[in-house]
Amino acid sequence: MTEKTYRQMINDWRRERDENIRKENSWLALAGLYWLKLGKNRFGSGANNEIELPSRIPASVGYFEYNGRSVSLRVDPGQKVTVGDKPVDFAVLQSDISENPSFVKLEGIQMVVIQRGNRTGIRIWDNQTERRASFPARTWYDIDEAFRVPAVFTAYDRPKVAYFPDLTGEKSEFPVEGYVTFEFAGNTHRLDINKESDGSFFLRFWDPASESETYPTGRYLVADVEPDGRMFLDFNKAYNPPCAFTDFATCVFAPEQNRLDFKVVAGETYRRDEP
Repeated sequence: MTEKTYRQMINDWRRERDENIRKENSWLALAGLYWLKLGKNRFGSGANNEIELPSRIPASVGYFEYNGRSVSLRVDPGQKVTVGDKPVDFAVLQSDISENPSFVKLEGIQMVVIQRGNRTGIRIWDNQTERRASFPARTWYDIDEAFRVPAVFTAYDRPKVAYFPDLTGEKSEFPVEGYVTFEFAGNTHRLDINKESDGSFFLRFWDPASESETYPTGRYLVADVEPDGRMFLDFNKAYNPPCAFTDFATCVFAPEQNRLDFKVVAGETYRRDEP
């Protein structure tokens, strides 16, 4: 792999990452997150709604009813709301952790039920927000191929349950299938890694660069797996969690065992003066 080819590949990947957060229903389009109370939760642009939408939306559109287990939608007469792109006046909604989440849409707004631990809420995207275009471009360290290191995956005998802190201050339980080991600057390091449903290997890590140069709670990384099965951790592709771009994400951060003791001056940086 020549340096030019490698650098171009990384730059193309970074450009795509910046484009992705600006698409419809992307992280920069997120406009709200409301945790539901039991009973009716009205939505619309009126200030008296439990879920307040942008001013272009009618004052009252309908309500989400939460019974402690499931969420249903009831639409006021005359309002144009779709679920699964079909007009509805009533629907029982599937959450974002189901195979087929129910996306509620009206006038450039998209909503979905989210489940996080013991809490259930409504996430809102506003695809007409100017933030999709005006948000500053993502920033990165210079590309350094020394930070693309070979790694070895070792599966646990059985997936273990690990505790990952999240934005709410709670710790979420996730099964961890195994760990990766790699060498850097003469030392061997080990990180727990998750095997995703698509077969990719995903890890969350923290390093001392987070104290001043990168996102404070750590970054994410998807391992590179070559056709011959070899694995690499390319920290030039380490990227910030969604919480770096919006206040309405529910990020999960690196577990205690995934704290590195050396600065990873590769991948995405974070400006402390960003909104």
